[in-house]
Amino acid sequence: MNDITKDGERVVIFDTTLRDGEQSPGCSMNLEEKIQVAEVLEQMGVDVIEAGFPIASRGDFEAVSEIAKRVKESTVAGLARATAKDIDRAGEAVRHAARPRIHTFISTSPLHMKYKLQMEPEAVHQAVMDSVGQARNLCDDVEWSPEDGTRTEHDFLCRCVETAIKAGARTVNIPDTVGYTVPEEFHRLIAMLMNRVPNIDQAVISVHCHNDLGLAVANSLAAVQAGARQVECTVNGIGERAGNAAMEEVVMALRTRHDTMPYKTGIDTTKIMKASRLLSAITGFNVQPNKAIVGANAFAHESGIHQDGMLKNAGTYEIMTPESVGLTRSTLVMGKHSGRHAFKTKLEELGFKLGDNELNDAFQRFKDLADHKKDVYDEDLIALVDDAVVRHNDRIKFVSLQVVCGSKGPQTAELGLEVDGETRVEKADGNGPVDAVFAAVRKVFPHEGSLQLYQVQAVTGGTDAQAEVTVRLEEEGKTVNGQGADYDTLVASARAYVNALNKLLVKREKTAPAALSA
Repeated sequence: MNDITKDGERVVIFDTTLRDGEQSPGCSMNLEEKIQVAEVLEQMGVDVIEAGFPIASRGDFEAVSEIAKRVKESTVAGLARATAKDIDRAGEAVRHAARPRIHTFISTSPLHMKYKLQMEPEAVHQAVMDSVGQARNLCDDVEWSPEDGTRTEHDFLCRCVETAIKAGARTVNIPDTVGYTVPEEFHRLIAMLMNRVPNIDQAVISVHCHNDLGLAVANSLAAVQAGARQVECTVNGIGERAGNAAMEEVVMALRTRHDTMPYKTGIDTTKIMKASRLLSAITGFNVQPNKAIVGANAFAHESGIHQDGMLKNAGTYEIMTPESVGLTRSTLVMGKHSGRHAFKTKLEELGFKLGDNELNDAFQRFKDLADHKKDVYDEDLIALVDDAVVRHNDRIKFVSLQVVCGSKGPQTAELGLEVDGETRVEKADGNGPVDAVFAAVRKVFPHEGSLQLYQVQAVTGGTDAQAEVTVRLEEEGKTVNGQGADYDTLVASARAYVNALNKLLVKREKTAPAALSA
């Protein structure tokens, strides 16, 4: 075992944003976006980055392989089912990592074994031995998971855990795959394993909790108190169905309540907001305002009693500081006379590091914004540079838009898009200006995707606020979200639709096999 896992107070943070998180409906990332997220996770001090499911598609394999080559400080893990083909593919994907890990799993609950696997318990037990043994021959660091662990019979679970450790697993993860358990019950389950499995001291116990009952973080913390020393989680809590345990909530709970949970992590918490904002920009998943730690209202105090207390002593209503999670107070920072160097410096303060081409594009958009908006705030800059940071490799790019609309009609949009380097312009009518814009997109780039969601929100207050638009498209069961921001709501709408369309093109390439979740 390494030094981290020998430290009884240390909780290993295993981030699965790039694997389980990307399985969220509508969430897909291309190679460059995954690399950006991985780099931020490494900067944060995440111990293990589960980079993907290599057998799922060529794109997933390439992403895991490239991340494995680039990441030097964090362990890079690839997920594999208990099949020789999966494990070989995962081993190949992580072999260039400075710290590679293969994470293999198989279902162990009676329900899953009977209906999903259609295997007898003895066959499953043999598969545990064979799969972990094969993975161990390819990689020194092997993690094993019993899918649907919280609904697995205790005797069989103990037997499988003991076998996995004997076969070479250094980490044994107990997943609450369907978010079924509650904290006290999960605490008893982990304590039972710690007491009954004879070789349990030879592995780190991990937990992977889903949030179907809103208890993922509470269950994870209860498991830590029972002896688990790795928590599997995601940025912003994204993931299948209701999501996973939110990494920022687990980390800040351990930091804030160190008095009752005397454990520590290696996370640089001042980078939490940077990771949250980057992921939101890439996936198009907005963080709800009242979300713990990273929501817009997390450090806002509106009631008179709260405001009075805050003015006298921040500790009256603030159990952690905004600065501890990397949140800077929104202040007037830039204007139309600000120069390129000042703009670049401010973006770096906000956590953005742009290449020359992206910086030039973002600076031009800032100048356009400053000409139309008197007060430019941090939130404006964050929304503005999202396109430049995460979308510069898109096949389809916004160029121009001219719209004629009003109560008398007709509503017409003339749209210019760059498709694979070639600029195309089309004109279309619609039932309203937004419909006309989207009709023009479909004329420029014909596709079968259908609009499932159109949502507009203001980035800041005031009548001159930028609009941030979210668009959701669906095609053949595949769902994607896109975002766009601009001082013109219709331009923001076009950008959001184009962003979603680019993600749909990425999604078409994915042919993930069944049984991804662990």
